Amino acid sequence: MSGAGAGPQPAPALLDVERSLSGRRWQASPCDERQALAISQHWALPEVVGRVLAARRVGLDDCGLFLNPTLRDLLPDPFHLKGMDVAATRLAAAVSGGEMIGLFGDYDVDGATSSALLARFFEAAGASVRVHIPDRMREGYGPNAPALLALQEQGAGVVVTVDCGTSAFAPLAAAAEAGLDIIVVDHHEAEAELPRALTVVNPNRMDETSPHGHLAAVGVAFLLVVAVNRRLREQGWYQGRAVPDLMQWLDIVALGTVCDVVPLTGVNRALVAQGLKVMARRGNAGLAALSDVGGVKERPEAYHLGYVMGPRVNAGGRVGQADLGVRLLTADDAAEARRLAEMLDSYNRDRQGIEAVVLQEAIEQVESRGDDGTPLLLAAGEDWHPGVIGIIAGRLKERYNRPCCVVALDGAEGKGSGRSVPGLDLGAAIIAARQAGLLLKGGGHAMAAGFTVPRDRLDDLRAFLAERLTAQMAGPLVPVLELDGVLDAGGATVDLVETLKQVGPFGSGNPEPRFAVMGARVVAPRVVGQGHVACQLVGKSGGRLKAIAFRAADSELGHALLANDGTPMHVAGSLKIDTWQGNVAVQMFIEDAAPAY
Repeated sequence: MSGAGAGPQPAPALLDVERSLSGRRWQASPCDERQALAISQHWALPEVVGRVLAARRVGLDDCGLFLNPTLRDLLPDPFHLKGMDVAATRLAAAVSGGEMIGLFGDYDVDGATSSALLARFFEAAGASVRVHIPDRMREGYGPNAPALLALQEQGAGVVVTVDCGTSAFAPLAAAAEAGLDIIVVDHHEAEAELPRALTVVNPNRMDETSPHGHLAAVGVAFLLVVAVNRRLREQGWYQGRAVPDLMQWLDIVALGTVCDVVPLTGVNRALVAQGLKVMARRGNAGLAALSDVGGVKERPEAYHLGYVMGPRVNAGGRVGQADLGVRLLTADDAAEARRLAEMLDSYNRDRQGIEAVVLQEAIEQVESRGDDGTPLLLAAGEDWHPGVIGIIAGRLKERYNRPCCVVALDGAEGKGSGRSVPGLDLGAAIIAARQAGLLLKGGGHAMAAGFTVPRDRLDDLRAFLAERLTAQMAGPLVPVLELDGVLDAGGATVDLVETLKQVGPFGSGNPEPRFAVMGARVVAPRVVGQGHVACQLVGKSGGRLKAIAFRAADSELGHALLANDGTPMHVAGSLKIDTWQGNVAVQMFIEDAAPAY
């Protein structure tokens, strides 16, 4: 049907793939071809780089700063954030007055890096510091009154909560009643009412006008460090003392920023780009040991932070000892750092085993319930380890292309974690559920959330969240895979991959370029490692491309690759440099595929 009122037509499906093996519609990344050509010519860049930049809506005049992001140009004045002046003044007074500073951090990578950054800075500035990372099983998420009061008993007169605290009304009120100054440094979505604290520094306060709401907590913590350092300079604290080099800790900031999956745009892009340069110098003993244990032999990239180093830091908080990540990141002794890194690596292997069992049970539960047409999937189980439910929610989101919540039930309540898809704000829905009395605790941001729910309100929560998310939808959820181009297998060259690196670091907000290899034959498919499918892609011209689909052996994608009888397929994914025994080649990380009819 055509004519007035028919509405805008969707872009044509790339390679006519309306529904891939993962259920997605393939589309070319929207790109103004004239803009792409202008970028290429003005900045003397290859056309493919110009096209990738234009597809990411980088303007002609912005390309220089995008390709070379510097903190000099992009780091904001920390005092533009509400509450920063109060926080910096109080903490500078604590340093100069010899007062112990308490740090209460979350147990994920963002919390561990935030805590480690502040601990390193305050100790370098001459202060005494005590760090507390809550045990996920015994204490749960966020500040709790006993831990805050224990920090006070140990001598802390001021406590900074990092990557948590914005929704901790009761614990912070109890701390205030005991005379403890609390400074909240966070980035999670806030309500109109803020908790009782000396101040709350959070770019996502409802009364905040900052344009930097995309900062991870470690980014906010870095701004706090800059602010306190400036106050100490103004007070003459560093006369006769060494001034801390704040740039040396950007490797820690980069790790937390990448792993919290915040957009790698603006100041975040500068923090990660500069942090990767610092990390390459291997000055942090803990990060160097973690890199070695994870088998990272090349110059670190955002991929290594998100998929090799981050999961190991996270493993301590998930299934091991919650404070291991902070201890590793603040370790100066190489032998101790190696010992801690190996412990985290062992916990990560334990986590993978636990995750596999829970994931299978969650998939069976979701598929036995069938598709009821709502945008939310919610799975709950007895004896599911709370340390892996966030990962499971992410895996389900990837598999079913819709928001997912996973709940570990224990007694009369359950601890839950959720992950969402672009365009549906799960954090806001969770906060609304808590305000409606359906949750004991809950908070988060658009793409991720955590909560505690009474067992007998689980069905009510499911219905409430489904209704809230449905109200946010402009139409049916149609998962789309955007691709930056189409290649023959022989066109995936080392030169192409090296050229595309100019657009990095890649991550949320600046996705790694994805390409489709059209009409390829799948040769020698086999299962490797923990459910990965490896193969060779042979193009029409005879060119070969090494490829692997991670955790795909039990999926429709994996089944199709393994059962391929030589029938041509379109295969989509990102391209990586593969170095093995001195040989340098290109490997595709397969994300999707479709028959080449």
